[in-house]
Amino acid sequence: MSEVVYDKRELRRARYAVATVFAVHGAVTGSFATRVPWIQDHASVSAGQLGVALAFPAIGASVAMPLASGISHRFGARAALRGLLALWTLALVLPSLAPNLLTLCVALFVYGATAGMADVVMNALGVEVENRLDKSIMSGLHGWWSAGALIGSAAGTLAAHLGSDARLHHALAAVALTLIGVAACQGVLDLRPTEDEEAPPRFALPPRSALLIGAVGFCAVFAEGASLDWSAVYLRDVLGSSAGVAAASTTGFTLTMALARIAGDRVIDRFGPVRTVRVGGFLATLGGLLVVVAGHVGNTAVAMSGFALLGLGIAVVVPLCFAAAGRSGPNPAQAIAGVATITYTSGLIAPSAIGTIADATSLMVSFGLVTALTFGLVAFAGVLRTGGRQTGGLASHEPVQRAKS
Repeated sequence: MSEVVYDKRELRRARYAVATVFAVHGAVTGSFATRVPWIQDHASVSAGQLGVALAFPAIGASVAMPLASGISHRFGARAALRGLLALWTLALVLPSLAPNLLTLCVALFVYGATAGMADVVMNALGVEVENRLDKSIMSGLHGWWSAGALIGSAAGTLAAHLGSDARLHHALAAVALTLIGVAACQGVLDLRPTEDEEAPPRFALPPRSALLIGAVGFCAVFAEGASLDWSAVYLRDVLGSSAGVAAASTTGFTLTMALARIAGDRVIDRFGPVRTVRVGGFLATLGGLLVVVAGHVGNTAVAMSGFALLGLGIAVVVPLCFAAAGRSGPNPAQAIAGVATITYTSGLIAPSAIGTIADATSLMVSFGLVTALTFGLVAFAGVLRTGGRQTGGLASHEPVQRAKS
């Protein structure tokens, strides 16, 4: 099958379409997160039981993501993304329907599994568009995910403030986001395997190249998870800050991450992924050091500045890891699935690891570990140097011939 060359207009359309998909994916996450207290009350679970249940989305994602490459190969990238994204948006309703701990764990497992598979396919398509445009877009796409999460969170906060039933809220959100997502999928690149292409394994383990790239992503996501879940606690318990100031620190961290991702593509195009990650790693390490020092000197402003620098420094790392994975071998979707599995695992263990270390020592020691991991970005950024951008990315797919009008 001969490859069709897409013109710039079609590639721009594909870029906006996949950006919308990223925003929809993020909006589901934001919609869910704001209603967790309602879901906890409805399922009648304790805080400890809720903590167990909230591990199941990451477990489901880690188990299901290796399946994504085979699904994309069998149905084509566009159809696979359309189906998996619809499953993910509709899965939003499941947790709020769960009446007890067991059903909540099952619901969150399915929720995470569909999220992870859609995540792999949409990132692989994003890498393909980036390759064909020959300029960085992955950081911006993840910025759209953050924007979607903020929109979903804002809508969820309003629904919670109005006292609405989360089952109704999530049902309405699921229908709206499914319609938007399915419509957006019509504009993504329609990539299909060549006739002589061998199908990937149904459950594909990550290639070796993805393990090294995933290790860099692991460091960034560990720092992100630790900062998101523990920054407010750090300011309250270590520095004695008020609840409002502590919450503002988390907001500042999230905001710097979102802004850095939106602006990151221009920086990446100018300086390249390796140099960008090294400088980001340096800023994140400096931020981690400020957080630790603030605990010793008792300065809230220093700690907040440290968390803001952490967010700024690690913001573009995960998008660049996905982009590098997509260029690292003959099966980008498989490599991206491997990197995504590693980063999801990091996000799963980071909050509990920080808490365990803090119980044994202190939160300052915990963030000393975060600082050491962010320095790993400086040391190992070179593994992201995995070839230039080129077409023919997603599982060696080629676009189907466009129908003549």
